[in-house]
Amino acid sequence: MARVYNFAAGPAVLPEEVLKEAAEEMLDYRGCGMSVMEMSHRSKMFEEILNNAEADIRELMNIPDHYKVLFMQGGASTQFAMIPMNLMKNRVADYILTGQWSKKAYQEAQKFGKINAVASSADKTFSYIPDCSDLPISPDADYVYICQNNTIYGTKYHRLPDTKGKTLVADVSSCFLSEPVDVSKYGIIYGGAQKNIGPAGVVVAIIREDLITEDVLPGTPAMLTYKTHADAKSLYNTPPCYGIYICGKVFQWLKKMGGLEVMKERNEKKAALLYDFLDHSHLFKGTVVPEDRSLMNVPFVTGSEEMDAAFVKAAKEAGLENLKGHRTVGGMRASIYNAMPYEGVEKLVAFMKEFEAKHA
Repeated sequence: MARVYNFAAGPAVLPEEVLKEAAEEMLDYRGCGMSVMEMSHRSKMFEEILNNAEADIRELMNIPDHYKVLFMQGGASTQFAMIPMNLMKNRVADYILTGQWSKKAYQEAQKFGKINAVASSADKTFSYIPDCSDLPISPDADYVYICQNNTIYGTKYHRLPDTKGKTLVADVSSCFLSEPVDVSKYGIIYGGAQKNIGPAGVVVAIIREDLITEDVLPGTPAMLTYKTHADAKSLYNTPPCYGIYICGKVFQWLKKMGGLEVMKERNEKKAALLYDFLDHSHLFKGTVVPEDRSLMNVPFVTGSEEMDAAFVKAAKEAGLENLKGHRTVGGMRASIYNAMPYEGVEKLVAFMKEFEAKHA
């Protein structure tokens, strides 16, 4: 069976080249006679896989030496608790609410201290990013938290908030490695792997060293303490070995493609093709204000639930998978991550034109 164009928001499309390499090495990784899935995480061979993955992401993102790169389990959602547990010295933090994931992080953090929502776009169904140029940042805030790209609602911060000197923490799960970033602007930048990097089950956290201390909230478990993982170089317990191996392959693929500047150009080209069609369509309509649109997640609607359902069904029959919007918002959503080829977006737009001609 031919591979489909997979527009899922996560777990999401992976580079075909990476999947083929992994398939070739499935039974015997580089002559060791076993799969990476079966390999001891304490072996020299796995240590090399882990070290290479870290070296490659450091190179791709130009990560400063005073930041640690941690490969952990629990996905991005576990970070909703780990961040306040590790960073709250004053028990105060400021959150900017731009969608479901920042809202969930905000709700989780409330278990640990005084959490202020200093800005929100809930008034217009999270269809824009609020003005963050002069926020009422709490003088004693331990950090300011954002979700940089909102997978469900299709918005993205194109300019970081002015945190007035406070540490910025960002969930970048759905825009990780899609364009260059200045890591030095963040205290913590983290994301689940299953959208743009690798299989579900791995979270990559890039953390400034001064934020990794033993001074955590009383009762914080060892597994939820950053210092535990930093001291053990991501090997405190058995890590998600195979997931890390695939992440490493994706990092190598990104380097081979030309790095993050090239990925940004490719992603802008794909997104422009789809947004341009939506802006001129008589049937389909984008749901995000143009200046805050994501390059990765593109939600759209027809204005009729029946028509939306008919489109999703017909698209699936045409080999365009997972275009149904998140259950909380309905409509459609095309996630066009790094591994989605331009041809996939071309095929989607051609199909949308054909569908519109029949139904408009």
